[in-house]
This record gives sequence, structure tokens and C-alpha cells, in this order.
Amino acid sequence: MENSVELTEIREPVNIRGEWATFKNEKYGNHPRNTFDIWLAKSETPTPIVVYIHGGGFTGGDKSKYFDSEDLVRFLDAGVSVATINYRFMTEPPYGIKASFKDSKRCLQYIRYNAKKYNIDKTRIACSGGSAGAGIALWLAFSDDMADLLNEDPVLRESTRLTCAGAFATQSTYDIFQWEKIIGVPMSDTPEQLQAIAIAFGTKNINGVDLFGQKEIRDELDFLSKMDKNDPPVFVFNKHKNGIPTNEDELNHHPLHAKAIKEKAGEVGLEAIVYAPEIGILDPSGKNLVEFFLEKFFEKN
Repeated sequence: MENSVELTEIREPVNIRGEWATFKNEKYGNHPRNTFDIWLAKSETPTPIVVYIHGGGFTGGDKSKYFDSEDLVRFLDAGVSVATINYRFMTEPPYGIKASFKDSKRCLQYIRYNAKKYNIDKTRIACSGGSAGAGIALWLAFSDDMADLLNEDPVLRESTRLTCAGAFATQSTYDIFQWEKIIGVPMSDTPEQLQAIAIAFGTKNINGVDLFGQKEIRDELDFLSKMDKNDPPVFVFNKHKNGIPTNEDELNHHPLHAKAIKEKAGEVGLEAIVYAPEIGILDPSGKNLVEFFLEKFFEKN
């Protein structure tokens, strides 16, 4: 995984389609980064919503990444509300990628729990993100419903199922030991690489730890293996170049990650629109993310 912090300017929510965020820095948990901004589409009836999850290698980034996205404008114009969220980094307690996963899951459940406040249709929610945010979106999409119906916290009783999901420059799995087979190049076993894997797995150091043998956390982070035909349809886009990776960015965002998702979706019978033009993968539909999401939100209406 990426070790460097993504240097993202943290800004106030921008004016989208002539309007500022309806709710700014809403709190969904106790951590300082448990916040989100939400723009509500004007509607007398509950609307669908797209939840955007930023990237940054689980060590940086901010919800402001999406403030200038034209897709947000297109969704609002189509009657779909949008939210951009923050989550804690894997370098903070309780450590590891799973901490970022759990925060994002809770934010999704919080929005669903407060559906009346936000005029949201709980049955039409999508997530999209880039890099680490893409991985989170796919983890949510491919995991079985994580609603904890007996939890004392009513937020955690809410469903985590999505209508659809989008992933840009995504990784194929966070069971990083599988990347050697997926990308086709040997994984580094240097102390630095092993330490990076340990941090991703939630282990502070590698002294005496068999990282390869950490089956429980590897299974939890392996969203690729969670995929089945009952999961929501996905949109995957990767514009990165092909070839042998020469640095971590090229390894983390290699187009063969997208190919692995496409192949698994084909195996299990899941609808997936995948673009990875540098390796010749183009979807014949020609649909972009907004078109795909709108189709899924409104096809039954």
C-alpha cells in the first residue's frame, strides 16, 4: 500500500449548482475525522444518494477532493443527493485498513439511519471513490450485509447494502500477498515492504509476526473473494499504464487490478462495467459512472 500522505488541501464545501452544502461537517462518530458534507437534491420525495469516499493510501486525503467534481453537479441536476465523507487513517487506533473500513461503514449506516432528516431513500444508496476510497466502496459492495440488529447503537442496526458502487484506480484486494499473482511481478520482501503490510493489517511492527499467516485479517481485507452474484453492480475505471511497476504508485494502481475485478465478476455472474484502456478493456456500453448510477437508481421507478 501507499506509504506517503496525499497532500490534499482541506477546504470548505464549495458552491455546487448555486448552493452550498445543505449540512456541513456532520458528525457520524466520535473520531475527529468522522465527518461528512451533504448536498440535498430539491425534491418533495426521498431521493437516491451517492456517497463519495476519498483516497490517499489510508494515510491522507480529505473529503474536499470531490468538491469540484462535475459528477456531483450532474447528480444533483438529476435529483440525486451527494455526500463526501472523511474517515480515520490506518495509522491511528485501532490501526490498519479495517479502521478506515469501519468508519466508512458507520457513515453509510448513519446516513441511512437519518434518512428522514436528509430526505434520502434508504433503498437507493451508492458509494464511489478513488484508490483507497475505491477499495472501501468495493468492500462495502461485496461484503454481506453488516447490519447488527441486536446492537445497542441504532445506527449499527442499519443495512450496509448498496444499489451500486464505483471504483477509480482501485486495488483489487487488500490481501496484499495476492498482488504478486494479480500483477505478475514478485512482491518485495524488504523490511520496508513488510512493515507497510503490517501497518495495513493493523500490526504496529513485524517482530515475530507471521504476516502471511494472518488469515483472519487477510480474509476480511480480501473484498475480491467476497464478491458474488447477489452483490450490487459495479463500475470500475483505470487509466494507468500497463507494464512492470517501477514504483508504489504504479503497483497500487496497476490496470491489472481492474482486470482481476472484471474476471471475478464474470466468474460469479455479477454485472460490472470495467474500463482499463491501457490493457484493452473497454465496455461496449460506453456508459460513464453517472449514467450507470442513474440507470440503477431509476430503473425500477
